[in-house]
Amino acid sequence: MELRQLRYFVAAAEAGNISTAAKKIFLTQPALSRQIKALEGEIGQPLLERRAHSIKLTTAGELLLREARDLLHHADQVRERVRVSAQGVRLRVGYAPSLASGILSAAMADFSQAHPAARVELFDLNPGEMLAGLEDNTLDIVLTVARTEKTRGLKWTHLARATWRLAMSRQHPLVRRRRLTPADVVGAPLLVLGQRDYPQYWGSVGAWLRQHHLRPKIAGEYDGAESLIAAVESGLGVAFITTRASRHYAGRVHFKTVTHEPEPVCIAAGYRADRSDEQPLAVFIENLRQAAQAFA
Repeated sequence: MELRQLRYFVAAAEAGNISTAAKKIFLTQPALSRQIKALEGEIGQPLLERRAHSIKLTTAGELLLREARDLLHHADQVRERVRVSAQGVRLRVGYAPSLASGILSAAMADFSQAHPAARVELFDLNPGEMLAGLEDNTLDIVLTVARTEKTRGLKWTHLARATWRLAMSRQHPLVRRRRLTPADVVGAPLLVLGQRDYPQYWGSVGAWLRQHHLRPKIAGEYDGAESLIAAVESGLGVAFITTRASRHYAGRVHFKTVTHEPEPVCIAAGYRADRSDEQPLAVFIENLRQAAQAFA
């Protein structure tokens, strides 16, 4: 049984059609059929029920599909780890600048002392892109708001809690108010991060709005903290942003505390559970934890 044959079988099983699968993996239909028949001969069991325009997995085929996916995933990991080992230590880090401020740079400095030949690559991404990067193994670790829902195969190390501030332009009428209440927020156009890419943001801010029975005018949704702050700076509205992000954007806009603010969010390091015993990764996570404590 060869890995190549297993990849061909998985492609056919997932496509549900030999011809479609053959096109996707750049084989002819007869060649793919021969490879699957050879695999069936190796196992001694039929794997597919062939129909006029589709295929259906047999009981043996369903079992092999589950096992083959795991085996191929493991093989890909082995190949990647050997490649990285041959090249030296390499860490690919996804991060949100507004949350990583003061943590990531200090952690990288400490990590470089322990691994002077290491290469750390940084990728400024939104939370959805970070999660996808961990799942497809194109990222080694991410620094973002911890996921509250279950994330299959991922682990989260909590680093810090971030409270909220209300950002507004320096010319905004609310700047002159000493104390802001939820009613003040609902009276101004509210700018927010996009719900699809920032579910944790909406989890905190949305819950706060519901708790206070507020239905503000949503004046715009933005794809990142930088564009959100730019809109606030232009006077288009006000926006909730974490205290860590407020440090990152200090000088551009004004930040005010609101009574009964939204629940704090947890900033965390996320990584694959099956890689948690890798020494360089474990060292970097500890560097992040220590940096977050020092920056608290």
